[in-house]
Amino acid sequence: MKSLVFNPFSGAAGDMILGCTLDLGADRKEVKELIEASAPVSMDIREVVKKGIKALDVHINVPEKEHVRTYPEIVDLVKAAKLPAKVEASALDIFLKMAEAEATVHGQPDLEKLHFHEVGQSDALADVIGSSAAIHSLNCDSVYCTPISVGGGTIECAHGTLPVPAPATLEILRRGKLYFRGGNVNKELLTPTGAAILAHFVKPVDTFPQGRAIAIGYGAGDAELEGPNVLQGVLLEPDSHLIPDIIEVLETNADDVSGEVLGNLFEELLSMGARDVAIMPATMKKGRPAHIIKVIAKPEDSAKLARKIIIETGSLGVRVMPARHRLMAARNIERIKIDLEGQEFETAVKIARDSEGVLLNISAEFEDCKKIAKASGIPVREVMRRAEEAARRLFS
Repeated sequence: MKSLVFNPFSGAAGDMILGCTLDLGADRKEVKELIEASAPVSMDIREVVKKGIKALDVHINVPEKEHVRTYPEIVDLVKAAKLPAKVEASALDIFLKMAEAEATVHGQPDLEKLHFHEVGQSDALADVIGSSAAIHSLNCDSVYCTPISVGGGTIECAHGTLPVPAPATLEILRRGKLYFRGGNVNKELLTPTGAAILAHFVKPVDTFPQGRAIAIGYGAGDAELEGPNVLQGVLLEPDSHLIPDIIEVLETNADDVSGEVLGNLFEELLSMGARDVAIMPATMKKGRPAHIIKVIAKPEDSAKLARKIIIETGSLGVRVMPARHRLMAARNIERIKIDLEGQEFETAVKIARDSEGVLLNISAEFEDCKKIAKASGIPVREVMRRAEEAARRLFS
């Protein structure tokens, strides 16, 4: 098992992602040949040193004059390149992400009429195809990205002076739910192409997943900055076969709230996307009976769940624990049939496996088993046991 982690502390562009993945071990000759066969460009690769860090600098040589391509023209070029199936699918999705972002920003709902400017040039085509090929060739089980430095200030482009991050880049970040941060650098550190490639491939994380580094690569950016303008990539061998996830823990103390209100809040929070809810009895100052409400949530759901807690309980605030990793099993629901006293029933079971497919646990769905118990007259505990035994025979 192997994971790829991008650490864009100095931003990311298409050529930086390409250089980084080539430095990590992607086949340079194969990727170069694929790029030059797919677009009217040539590609040079050289080692450079950026503020003390050795990195690969990828330069795409393009025709002096190119017309502005439409989105459909880009799609036709990608399909005409006869790329490997995975690479073609990735390249098409990356350009779709850029097209949808541009369409949203410019109020142009018809993608068929959408004109690309900077991201429609041959170097962008080469970056997208090359990065897709290189990332796939690394054959990683998962790809992650820590918060992206986007830079600040303004940039000049085909549409005039725009803020950093550029509106299309910001829209890609929003749609991809990528974590990012600004900074005191008056440069565009994250390009739309870089954002779209990352949005296609990565799962955002706030810190490095646990594991052992087996390779480190750096892709060089063009600008000269105070710090090293490189994209860092790390190949990790995880120290467990569990799947990393990001959560936040919401917590508040509530007194003078009835059991009925707490029970309703429990159901409301789960229906709004809470991953788990726990309500525990507590004693507050002056011996007052109270409850501690604790909610596990995805970071993007925390604000609405905190608001719901405040509205329902009268609390004046909700503590939000810093985002953290949790390690979890991959879970899926299967439906099985079981025979009980000559009758056949169907129930759902939850199958938990690690990232290599090793079975960790099987648990029967309680609500299904409760209905079966009522229909069959067999105790629910026995129904659950038999369902789990049947599932283990099927899925072990």
